[in-house]
Amino acid sequence: MNSRIQPTAQVDETAAVGDGTTVWDLAQIREDARLGSGCIVGRGAYVGPGVRIGDNVKLQNYALVYEPAVLADGVFVGPAAVLTNDYFPRSVDPRGRLKRGGDWEAVAVVVDEGASLGARSVCVAPVRVGRWALVAAGAVVTRDVPDFALVAGVPARRIGWVGRAGVRLVEREGEPAGWECPETGALYDEKDGELTERA
Repeated sequence: MNSRIQPTAQVDETAAVGDGTTVWDLAQIREDARLGSGCIVGRGAYVGPGVRIGDNVKLQNYALVYEPAVLADGVFVGPAAVLTNDYFPRSVDPRGRLKRGGDWEAVAVVVDEGASLGARSVCVAPVRVGRWALVAAGAVVTRDVPDFALVAGVPARRIGWVGRAGVRLVEREGEPAGWECPETGALYDEKDGELTERA
């Protein structure tokens, strides 16, 4: 199996694109970026130099993933979502000279397995989005997001929990710290602001 790259996409010759990955029109994948197998890179999406992307990741149209971001397997990045890399952005230094690559230190957004970033959400680096978490459309993430958390707003705050199916969990009757997925029936336990899957 090979990758499929549209003629109008720009993929640097030093980038690695995994088997079965599709790169759509006007997308740009920069030098030394690594994409796993089975990924979809939408129209106009951007993947910065050295970015690491796992298997079965979807970058929707015009998603911007700046280096040194790391996306684990199964991550979803919605349309026009942005993963930043500079906590103190400036075009020029204090003397007014244009800043270049070596004039600042890039910091990463890390998105763990199965997590989803909604359309037009922004992750302000450095930040980690936990496993299977869900960032609502338009949210601005300024601090780490726990596993399975549902976050929304500006700045993003936890408003609930979600399971692997992405559906909001419901509290189990008679179990104040027990949660259940209404779609799959999977059970979860909450302790000290964290959620874990029940064995």
